[in-house]
Amino acid sequence: MAKLNVNPTRMELANLKKRLKLATRGHKLLKDKQDELMRQFIQLIRKNNELRIEVEEKLEKAMQSFAMAKSLLHENYIEELMAVPSRTVSLNIDRKNIMSVRVPQMNFHYDDHTSDSNDLSYGYLNSNGELDLTFEALTEVMPKMLELAEIEKTCQLMADEIEKTRRRVNALEYMTIPQLDETIYFIRMKLDESERSAITRLMKVKDMGQ
Repeated sequence: MAKLNVNPTRMELANLKKRLKLATRGHKLLKDKQDELMRQFIQLIRKNNELRIEVEEKLEKAMQSFAMAKSLLHENYIEELMAVPSRTVSLNIDRKNIMSVRVPQMNFHYDDHTSDSNDLSYGYLNSNGELDLTFEALTEVMPKMLELAEIEKTCQLMADEIEKTRRRVNALEYMTIPQLDETIYFIRMKLDESERSAITRLMKVKDMGQ
């Protein structure tokens, strides 16, 4: 490892020792942060996989019910049902902090005038049970889909932060700290050499004076 290009003085040695102490402390803090990020990231990945399986199963059932309902109802009737939504839904996105990573926190907000989020905007006479099951299943799975989107985005942001932290840890561990160690060792050797040379000169002067 190449040493830093500095003057081998006692003042520079003191400065380098301070920098080494700071770099060592920073490395420990970043390593602890990286470990905690990895721990939480693994937990989120597991939760993400479980939730994705659950959402895909619910969506598959909903699509099966819709396929059955579509085969038994007139296509124009289904298009009329889909043309006008029964209620207005907005998406609120806040932010929360996980290990200095700002991740999204999402929530659905239904209009206040909607008394029941499960109310269906069509008559039961012209529909069938499969269509009812479709809308009920989709209404039920929407919060899960939102939670899945939130977790997946959180995983993406945390993965980026883990990579940034890993690069900083490696830079300190394999470049900054070894360079400081090497430079401190070099300055100490130079100062010791200068001190020995000074003592030798003093001894020679003393011998000459006798």
